[in-house]
Amino acid sequence: MTPEQIRARLEALREGDLPVHGGRTLAYVYDAGLTEVDALAREAVAAFAGSNGLDPTAFPSLLAMENDLVAFARTLVDGPDTMVGTLTSGGTESCLLAVQGARDARPDVAAPSIVVPDTVHAAFHKAGHYFGVRVVVVPTGPDHRADAAAMAAAIDESTVLVVASAPSYAHGVVDPVPAIAAAAAERGVRCHVDACIGGWVLPYAARLGRPVAPWTFAVEDVTSISTDLHKYAYAPKGASLLLHRTPALRRPQYFAHAGWPGYTMLNATMQSTRSGGPIAGAWATVRAIGDAGYLALAERALAATDAIAAGISALDGLALVASPESTLVAAVASGALDVFTVCDEMAARDWFVQPQLSYDGQPPSLHVAISAATDPAAFLAALGSAVDAAREAGPVPVDPGVADLLRTLDPATLGDEEFDLLLAAGGLAGADGGLGLPERMAPVNALLDVAPPALREAVLVAFLDRLARPPAVPFATGT
Repeated sequence: MTPEQIRARLEALREGDLPVHGGRTLAYVYDAGLTEVDALAREAVAAFAGSNGLDPTAFPSLLAMENDLVAFARTLVDGPDTMVGTLTSGGTESCLLAVQGARDARPDVAAPSIVVPDTVHAAFHKAGHYFGVRVVVVPTGPDHRADAAAMAAAIDESTVLVVASAPSYAHGVVDPVPAIAAAAAERGVRCHVDACIGGWVLPYAARLGRPVAPWTFAVEDVTSISTDLHKYAYAPKGASLLLHRTPALRRPQYFAHAGWPGYTMLNATMQSTRSGGPIAGAWATVRAIGDAGYLALAERALAATDAIAAGISALDGLALVASPESTLVAAVASGALDVFTVCDEMAARDWFVQPQLSYDGQPPSLHVAISAATDPAAFLAALGSAVDAAREAGPVPVDPGVADLLRTLDPATLGDEEFDLLLAAGGLAGADGGLGLPERMAPVNALLDVAPPALREAVLVAFLDRLARPPAVPFATGT
């Protein structure tokens, strides 16, 4: 293919993606609405894409930029002079490393565990799965915050880490960090605060005079914090920070191996080779926006959040799950209004809102992560129209017999044929076996919602597995 053909094909492929600018994709991407900063960041990514963060002595520029970003973050999280940090590929890697470091700091614990609220991000369950660490889940209270007393009671001799959120992703509220951290410290256990969402918003919210519960290193017993640069620092994708109160707390995170004929491997992250692109993109973004710029962006995003929360509360049939304490809003539907259909109707109006399935007696909800570029008036106009259309359409029916069947299925006993049937029943596969998402996802989500979590996971893994298979002819026209 010629360069012109490749550019045209890339543009054609991108037509099927959600937009990353404009503030209408309210999950996965975060938009400051600053065109010049975005262009500058892309230049930085391109300029350093071939650089390798594996060896900071070979590419000292990357180390200098990473240290600059950690120093900037120190001012936001009340970090002491001893605070250190590592730039990772995203929030999940930051959370994984927090668990891995805590586990490896306690070689005396044969079967380590971590204590988390049920609202903790799934990344911590992924860490437990990867690293052989048992995850002890503590139910949250009716306010959706971690129950500090119950978490303290769950700490035992196997506990190597306790986790709190600032805020939790699903509900957008801040856990009682001081009480949780104090309970962990009393037992000699590390306390990690997952501020991947709030780390670049809550400090500015506090400066704007909004009430913010304590969550930073100003809480004496917090040992580490994760905060994402590619969320509300508005940097290009692939940049998060894992911050430790002291170098000694970070040291178990490192991996080194000299017992082979090659070079001595030394890594601070899960990755060995790390492109310098995301590091440079994040550095350029933070330097371009600066402290005053972030204060203004946070004020705009928080004002939009307030307006959207108030607008949702005023809509008949929708109610807030919790009063938002950052930039995340979740809402549930009542009566004949179906939340999954509302999500579909919003998509038809060029707004992507994220459906969240029911959990442990809690109903399904719609979820939005609001950026500085989000227009609250336009969002609420679309939402009002979507609610009217969804109410007229009525809830998505699920055959009671099908629901009962799904509740009895054991995914461990199902083979490819059974999964193919489930995918077809859910509208994720056609009669010809072809896969793809239907135009409307409400019927799919309604079926998934009545299935137990283990079956949801298995069906979606089967779907992803079938999607991620190569074409018969590589680079064929139209692929």
